[in-house]
Amino acid sequence: MGRVSKGEKCSVVGCGKEAKRSLSADKVKAAGLKVGSERRAYLCENHYREYKKKTKKERKIEQWRYKGV
Repeated sequence: MGRVSKGEKCSVVGCGKEAKRSLSADKVKAAGLKVGSERRAYLCENHYREYKKKTKKERKIEQWRYKGV
């Protein structure tokens, strides 16, 4: 049983909602979200959606890189 299922709160500064996803804090900081100084960043549904929108281009480039296109 992970920390998200135990009721961890969102790591973004000023948000206290229940977390839905856990990601590397470095990746979340690189996307422009302000999180505390932990190894993992726990994101609520809204902040995870914001993270996905901000990293869409980088994720697409990574897919192309591994597909060999």
